[in-house]
Amino acid sequence: MSKRILIAGLFHETHTFLEGTTGLRDFQVMRGAEMLCCTGDSSPLGGVLESAQEFGWEVLPTVDFRAQPSAIVEDAVFEIFWREFTVRAQLELARGVDAIYLVLHGAMVTQSLDDVEGELLARIRKLPGAERLPIFGVFDLHANFTQRMADGANCLVAYRENPHTDARQAAQDAVALLQRAFETGQVPRMFWQHPPVMWPPTGTGTASDPMRALERTARAMEAASPNLLAVNAAAGFSFADIAETGVSFSIATVGPEEEARARLGELCELALKFKEQGNVTDSPVADVMKKILPLAPGLTVLVEPSDNIGGGAPGDGTGLLRALVEHRVPNAAIAINDPAAVRQFVSRALGAKATLPIGGKGSRLDAGPLTLEVELISRSNGRFELEDKQSHLASMAGDRFDMGPCAVVRHGGLTILLTSRKTPPFDLGQWRSQGVEPAKLSVVAVKAAVAHRRAYDPIAARMLWVDTPGPCTSNLRALPYRKVQRPIFPLDK
Repeated sequence: MSKRILIAGLFHETHTFLEGTTGLRDFQVMRGAEMLCCTGDSSPLGGVLESAQEFGWEVLPTVDFRAQPSAIVEDAVFEIFWREFTVRAQLELARGVDAIYLVLHGAMVTQSLDDVEGELLARIRKLPGAERLPIFGVFDLHANFTQRMADGANCLVAYRENPHTDARQAAQDAVALLQRAFETGQVPRMFWQHPPVMWPPTGTGTASDPMRALERTARAMEAASPNLLAVNAAAGFSFADIAETGVSFSIATVGPEEEARARLGELCELALKFKEQGNVTDSPVADVMKKILPLAPGLTVLVEPSDNIGGGAPGDGTGLLRALVEHRVPNAAIAINDPAAVRQFVSRALGAKATLPIGGKGSRLDAGPLTLEVELISRSNGRFELEDKQSHLASMAGDRFDMGPCAVVRHGGLTILLTSRKTPPFDLGQWRSQGVEPAKLSVVAVKAAVAHRRAYDPIAARMLWVDTPGPCTSNLRALPYRKVQRPIFPLDK
């Protein structure tokens, strides 16, 4: 008889220092059979559904809520999710379920709940028929993992790479571990430990230390012991102000607790050893502009972590835009999320010129809109197919992304892609779909920290990170933390 697996998804990375809230209107919601449409696509859910088919499981889809990184989530969103989940879950639990599989992020915060995923797992455990069911799943490398998550789950597997090129694979690895549990009868337990360390997103790429060393050590631990089914190194999300913010390690094991605790201690010691290397900060934009001018041959990628869309920033910061305009940088391009500016071009003819305020509307830290005269080059609906189905963006959105109505405008030698929906710069299809070839530019600005690198490394001659005003600053000491456990590096010595 095939195994009956209840599946749900709840995915949001919450930046608690942003103004405003994230409401239900900001979430993409799939209910019941709608979730099955993702089967085989590039998302983690798509990988789970594909692997479930291969193992002959009967999938019981409930509900999937997902949204881009943004401000604190309204309480109503989680309560609506929970209500819709329980309506479907209780019906199936009464009929008999063999396991539950969750597609999570691990850094979701609502107005009243700092640990949404921990709360979700605790609530599931109280449902009749779910008290002792195996609960498996996948979570993002940037999760702020908690003790409640470890207590409520049997085996959650983290992405291993940043950029998240393996998100789908990590989800399928967790499916394979659940199948192993069915075949062997061995159901793992989870253990967790959190060293007093947190790093900005700029310090969490897995191509370099400290995350490279932590991931290699974790994989070596898995290889050395058949008991350790998953050794997770979570870089954490430092823009969420909760008690457990920061680097953490978790292990799913079928062996003794002592073994898991010893390995967790080793990983914590290694994180402390590398703490300084993970605290990556950026150079002032004025200093960087002096370095790149006059322009050398090839593409220069200027990275603006303070307006990192993948970290929740609004994507309309004007810090780097102002520098490109001030220095009259030729053959340059930048994307700005500004639906109000896009609307100014709905009825204008191509080639028309207009003077309007651009950007600077989404963060009180920004200098405000920059008024420019621009020429309309093109318009589109903003939808594009991802060129890289293993990209960081694919881990968030699957095969396609919708930037909303777009307008490409030009000011002197600067091309500006105006979008109506903030778009993480993780796939070159963003530009090519608008008729702009990024490889032919002299300078391109990207609002990211690390996740853009899979797309831009192959075409960049050089890449420089710049510090501008914005909510995703790499200088964590500048943020007004209240809840994070102290002492913690780099806030304290």
